[in-house]
Amino acid sequence: MTRRRRPLAPEAQHGATRLSLTERLSYGAGDFGFSLAYNMAGAFLLFYYTNVAMLPAAAVGTIFLAARLLDAVIDIFVGIAVDKTRTRWGRTRPYFLFTAIPYALVFILVFTVPDWSQNAKLIYAFLTFKALGILMSLGSIPYTALMPMMTTDTGERLKLGGMRSIGTSISVILGTAATMPLVGLFGGGDMQRGFLATAILFAGLSLIALFLLFRNCKERYEDQASPSFAVLPAIGEMLRNRAWLVCFGFTLLYFVRFGTMISLTAFFAIEVLGHPWMISILLPAISGTLLIAAFIAPPILARTGIRKGCFAACLIAIVLFLALPLTEASPASFLVLYIAASVVTSVTITGIFTMAAETVDYHEARFGTRNEGLLSAGISLATKVGMAVGSAAIAYSLGAAGYVPTDVSDAARETIRWSYYGWPVLLLALQALVVLAWPVERRAAA
Repeated sequence: MTRRRRPLAPEAQHGATRLSLTERLSYGAGDFGFSLAYNMAGAFLLFYYTNVAMLPAAAVGTIFLAARLLDAVIDIFVGIAVDKTRTRWGRTRPYFLFTAIPYALVFILVFTVPDWSQNAKLIYAFLTFKALGILMSLGSIPYTALMPMMTTDTGERLKLGGMRSIGTSISVILGTAATMPLVGLFGGGDMQRGFLATAILFAGLSLIALFLLFRNCKERYEDQASPSFAVLPAIGEMLRNRAWLVCFGFTLLYFVRFGTMISLTAFFAIEVLGHPWMISILLPAISGTLLIAAFIAPPILARTGIRKGCFAACLIAIVLFLALPLTEASPASFLVLYIAASVVTSVTITGIFTMAAETVDYHEARFGTRNEGLLSAGISLATKVGMAVGSAAIAYSLGAAGYVPTDVSDAARETIRWSYYGWPVLLLALQALVVLAWPVERRAAA
């Protein structure tokens, strides 16, 4: 196979790979722009559908699962489209420009379920949620593909991964801790009005962040090969890329865990701990601690390497989660352990962002092609399918346990309790095993 050449930007040709602070901050803002809507939806859409729109939990689980499984096809096509795109703005940046407004509008529609019949509401919920997923793909896949185009330096990629973690963290804090207070403030007792007003506010913030991403982040390392290539052989190469397979599996398991916990936390705080006020601490701590990890993860992973660092983080987090049930009677002790576990697991997400970029270089070394869009599509698919499986598992569990918002049974409470502890421990153990197969151990330059 003919190796694709990568003409470099002038500054790259002279060895200047350092990125400006503005560029790094704007790259982080991109994750904020794409994640804010998704984090609010991930944290509260199950609650909104069941307790505000009054839809049955099992049907909602089916909506989540079916919508995300369709992404298996959609994400691959988006990735291929990115690899075939050639414009005056580059290969990835046009997607940020042209999807930002539709993404914001559909996000608002997701939290505007009309007062129709139950079947009509279910159809509306599926269509709007699916549309949000498609638009997320059209933006987030090019966003992930952008990092290896910005720099080939592992140290700079770790810094970009750290900034992306900050963007994710702030989006989680707003999308989780601030949502219910804002719903109460804007709604004045009307939760439907409160959710709608909050969605409008967050949509506006997302638009600003995505504009900064488009304006300030540039593609320095571009693949100038012909956009015409055979799709099936390219997918086959992706599936033979060991680095990509490890990154996909590790990311999938992370987001299955993320999906279970973010969907279950509100129920857990209310029905098991008996402290609704803890929702505004527990939810942002799930990944809001990325703000801390954004500063500690790059130097840790630069020193240990991704494989050893992420493996150790998973093992430490397992120990902390196993200790959590012992502290249920003490909110302070529970929160200390929980936040510590969240900080440790947040280190792995910075590793994921860097791994996704490294898979491109590994792919080029093995197959002579880069295919940033296609490889990024696979990672995007792992995040969304993982979230879908996690959220659907919780919805089905609640349905099987006979969860009724107005009369919660002891069986439902026990299902909520052990799902909250058991799933994270199992999934962290699987992540630890998967990351041991990571084949790239380039240390960052000092």
